[in-house]
Formats: sequence, structure tokens, C-alpha cells
Amino acid sequence: MAAFERMLDDVRRQYAELTARLEQLKAEGKTKSATFRQYWGNKMTCQYVLSLYRDYGLLDQNNGEVS
Repeated sequence: MAAFERMLDDVRRQYAELTARLEQLKAEGKTKSATFRQYWGNKMTCQYVLSLYRDYGLLDQNNGEVS
């Protein structure tokens, strides 16, 4: 369980960091850059992992807390 919680924390942290970086690149008008596209892909991967946790009942559907 401890390993799962470390992984969950890391995925959430990465998701938040990527979201912030994407917002910064958007503000700079760099939405067509390779960096933006890479961050976008990484963010979607994190989002997918979090959705799998929810689908398998490992996270609460509403607030994302560990079940």
C-alpha cells in the first residue's frame, strides 16, 4: 500500500507540474512547440493513470482520495 501511495503522490505531483508548465507555455503563445506537445502527452498519461485508479476503485470518484 505504501508503494501505491508513493506512486499516486508522484503522479499527482507530475500532473500539477505539467499543468502549470502548459499554462505558462500557453501564456507565451507556444502551443505549437515540441515542448508543449511533449508536456501535453505526459499530462494525458498522468490523467489516464489517475482515471484507471478511479475505475478500479482505488480512488474516490469525487475527490480523488485513496479508497
